[in-house]
Amino acid sequence: MATWIVGDIHGCSVELAELVEKLGLGSEDCLLSVGDLFHRGPDPAGVMDVLKESGARFILGNHELRVLDRFQLGPKRADASDRPALRTDFPPLETEDLAGDGRRVCEVVPERRAEIVRFLQTHSGFFAEHTDVPGAGMTRDGRGWCAVHAGIEQGKAPRDTHPENLVSVRRLRTKGNPFWYEVYSGSNLIIFGHTPGKLPRQRRIDGKLVALGIDTGCVYGGKLTAYSPELDEFVQVPAKAAYAKV
Repeated sequence: MATWIVGDIHGCSVELAELVEKLGLGSEDCLLSVGDLFHRGPDPAGVMDVLKESGARFILGNHELRVLDRFQLGPKRADASDRPALRTDFPPLETEDLAGDGRRVCEVVPERRAEIVRFLQTHSGFFAEHTDVPGAGMTRDGRGWCAVHAGIEQGKAPRDTHPENLVSVRRLRTKGNPFWYEVYSGSNLIIFGHTPGKLPRQRRIDGKLVALGIDTGCVYGGKLTAYSPELDEFVQVPAKAAYAKV
């Protein structure tokens, strides 16, 4: 089995479909998204369709959390043990009802807007450790791994990090304002999105990869990246266009 963790998709359905095809997922493989599924990009509903067809799991990004919170459906605990009961019935929704963080637009035709909110409720919480994914293995060199959307607090495990930091942290409020991953010193591999870059962001300690950022800016004209911690392999597809400005 291989777990393929995909970076921020942001509504890029064509690129996601191409990536899934390129991965050639087997019956025991798993596709896991680090969140920021829909906002900014051209085809949110198409992304949802591809994820459903692939049997993908996803963890919450900052944009998904803002939508769920608007409907009082977002968990408040890091382990998401307080997730509200599933809600399926919604009145007709307006475009602004699906707005993400910073009121980022999520363009979905009226008849599919409630479907988006129902789908978001199927999230896998704020983080996913390898033990949370059925059949998943450890890293190729035998260490545990965990996927989060943005990052973790210095010196803390994901389950001890405040949910807002799990979906939003980039830089630390310490001398020099380093990115959180630049000072991460844990032994397990943390895989994250949220902070785009032209290349995957990597931190190594004694030659071992301990933090990996896989948001390579597809919606901005970059690439959509997937990484398998079991295989220690990357698969990428280039964006068809720059759909948004950084």
